Amino acid sequence: MAVYGGIQAHELERWLNALTNAAYDRRCPLIKVHGGNARARTARQDLLHLAHGFRCGERSREESAVSLGRWCQSYLSEAEWFVLAGTHQAPSQSPGKEVSKEEKSEEAKKLSVLKQLRVG
Repeated sequence: MAVYGGIQAHELERWLNALTNAAYDRRCPLIKVHGGNARARTARQDLLHLAHGFRCGERSREESAVSLGRWCQSYLSEAEWFVLAGTHQAPSQSPGKEVSKEEKSEEAKKLSVLKQLRVG
């Protein structure tokens, strides 16, 4: 399981904007959010529901931050989290999983696009 930091309540609006933009920007990798499958549609729908609840005052800032943190744990990879959070910590790689240079290069390109939307 990936290591995710908590989303602070005072940063909630920035996180909602960044994640919504990333979820609908086809250049971004968001592995579990893009595509035509039901999981991708559910991820985007859940994110919009969270944003609507917060912006309409149905949920407090703290409740929304906790819910958004759970959304991130469910739908973002560890690498995506670190890029959006703006941390310098490199994501850990699964032991025993060999990655070719081409896959690393492709992942680096996708993550560089995601850096444009980072919060931290």
